[in-house]
Amino acid sequence: MIGKALKYMRSNINLNQENMSKLINIGRTTLSDYERKKTDINFETLEKLANTCGYKIYFINEKTKDKFQIK
Repeated sequence: MIGKALKYMRSNINLNQENMSKLINIGRTTLSDYERKKTDINFETLEKLANTCGYKIYFINEKTKDKFQIK
């Protein structure tokens, strides 16, 4: 599931893997592995990718619907 989200965010701003990987300082093959779920992405890299694409990461409590964002 996370791989699809990564690819969606990247594609949504019309970047290929090569350009995105340069922007967030990782290898293109590493990004490809994240998108294909061959390697787990760490939170710092996920946050960099999301921010680069204009997205924020929120944690939402299913019971209370309380929303929390790491800044």
